[in-house]
Amino acid sequence: MNKMILGRYIPGDSFIHRLDPRTKLLATFYYIAIVFLANNWQSYLLISAVTLAIIPLAKVSLRFFLRGLMPVLFLIIFTVLLQVFFTTGGHVYWAWGWLSVSSAGLINGAYIFIRLVLIIFMSTLLTLTTPSLSLADAVESLLKPLAKIHFPVTEVALMLSIALRFVPTLMDQTTKTMNAQRARGVDFGSGGLVAQVKAIVPLFIPLFVSAFAMADDLATAMEARGYQSGYGRTRYRVLRYGRGDLLTLGLMAVLTIGLMFLRK
Repeated sequence: MNKMILGRYIPGDSFIHRLDPRTKLLATFYYIAIVFLANNWQSYLLISAVTLAIIPLAKVSLRFFLRGLMPVLFLIIFTVLLQVFFTTGGHVYWAWGWLSVSSAGLINGAYIFIRLVLIIFMSTLLTLTTPSLSLADAVESLLKPLAKIHFPVTEVALMLSIALRFVPTLMDQTTKTMNAQRARGVDFGSGGLVAQVKAIVPLFIPLFVSAFAMADDLATAMEARGYQSGYGRTRYRVLRYGRGDLLTLGLMAVLTIGLMFLRK
């Protein structure tokens, strides 16, 4: 749990750090959408190369990103296995009942694995290089037109930023709770599936109590400082687009053209 890096922010002055948060947010969502354009090894090679070239621009080591995959590795492997065992087509290497391993299944499994890893890398890059307050400002700025139809833009932006900010905090709290229960004799790694589920269930009560306590403390602190949503607030940092943002949007356009060209 303490290896979860999604939602954490690392201060820095890299090219990625200096980009406007609106650009990073839009580019990340756009990247997640165009990943699905890749459907052969050439297109996956292109988008993987571009992603691995972008990561050093943030001055964060690739090993740090790989370590961040560990908490979600089980989910990735489970999704890949579903593709391997339930995709039919091509040469069949092994079959048992409705399960089979074919060449099409292995290829689909490899593609899904690459796709999930790339999406996690880019999502992690967004949060590692963008403070939660900047993300909230970006969401609020992008959703601002919806305020004309009385959509609660400020509240949604604040809710998203707080949720994102508290992901690593809750992970750390979960780790502390698990260590405390291990000290009392609970073994989380042994026994069958039912035994492990029974061992995890008692984690939820202290975790929920801690989460509600943190939410109550945060609400009290905001009220004590006279926080009121939205209207009439000024900002110390004003969002402005720069040359780097144009380069980023140009890169996304070139990447899209490349994927469309390589797509079968």
